[in-house]
Amino acid sequence: MIQVGIIGTGNISRFHLKGYQALENVKVVACCDINGERAQKYAEDHGIEKVFTDYKEMLKLPELDAVSVCTWNNSHAEISIAGLKAGKHVLCEKPLAMNAQQAEEIQKAKEETGKLLMVGFVRRFGANANILKDFIDKDYLGQINYVKAVCRRRCGNPCGWFSDKSRSGGGPLIDLGVHVIDLARYLMGKPKAVTVSGAVFDNIGPELEVKAYNRYNPADPSKECSVEDFATAIIRFDNGAVMHVEASFNEHIKEDVLSVELQGTKAGAMLEPNLVIYSKMEDYLMDLTPKYTIPKDPFEDNFKAETAHFIDCIENGTMCRNPVEDGVELMKILDAVYRSAEQKREVEL
Repeated sequence: MIQVGIIGTGNISRFHLKGYQALENVKVVACCDINGERAQKYAEDHGIEKVFTDYKEMLKLPELDAVSVCTWNNSHAEISIAGLKAGKHVLCEKPLAMNAQQAEEIQKAKEETGKLLMVGFVRRFGANANILKDFIDKDYLGQINYVKAVCRRRCGNPCGWFSDKSRSGGGPLIDLGVHVIDLARYLMGKPKAVTVSGAVFDNIGPELEVKAYNRYNPADPSKECSVEDFATAIIRFDNGAVMHVEASFNEHIKEDVLSVELQGTKAGAMLEPNLVIYSKMEDYLMDLTPKYTIPKDPFEDNFKAETAHFIDCIENGTMCRNPVEDGVELMKILDAVYRSAEQKREVEL
């Protein structure tokens, strides 16, 4: 029985918890949150034996094998490093850290301790991503030249810690863009970024006055906003491929857009909102739509697959799909976008 602790009991932690609870060989034995009342209720609601408000005290538990870090971004590095040094395996929510320097410090701790550090790139575990990756690995798309990765919201600034730069590190780029950038790069075979040209805009605001429109509410709501509304970038990779990224909390568009599009020399593909492969057969243009069972709740299903993989890596030594190196590379890209936007020019990594 692998015993797990959860650090941070906000909304995203519940998906980690459900994933662990679906596994017969795992028991969540402890939870921790700086809000003691919330941590206590979380433990009572989910049958967790031990409750903490100080993660350092929780990490002293000798029976604890692993932890999920589900806290604000500004504490990911500190807690992950402490967990590794305490001899625990760590699953850290995305983004891995506030910046590349912190991410490299986590990587160093992982290498020194020999423990597993897995980054929470949950969209890699989607059924559509798995199917398309299978096609790509079999060279069905050929050489991938161009990718467009988009996650745009019309009115979707959650505020709370998400829009407090001191806790989040940034806005939609580091919160939403991180998902589509990583997923696109993963499907491309994880090439190294070499140059980035980016821009960010912060002159719309969260538009809290909008009525009759549901938006995501964080565990600790507030009206503060010190992050960008919209970010865009062109990323060039060492294999010659180019990625175009768009991410927004608030933008004057018809509707929310989630899209990952890949253009290869043999075929193209659209991963979101539906998986379609654009190809030709017998000299006819063909749109191929793979048939597969779509889960009732794909987001929850992805987390169940992610936590199951984390436990499999711990128990069986399976190669980690989301290693710390990928988290470091992603943070370098995000840093470069923000740096390019500030300097108003293309930057090298």
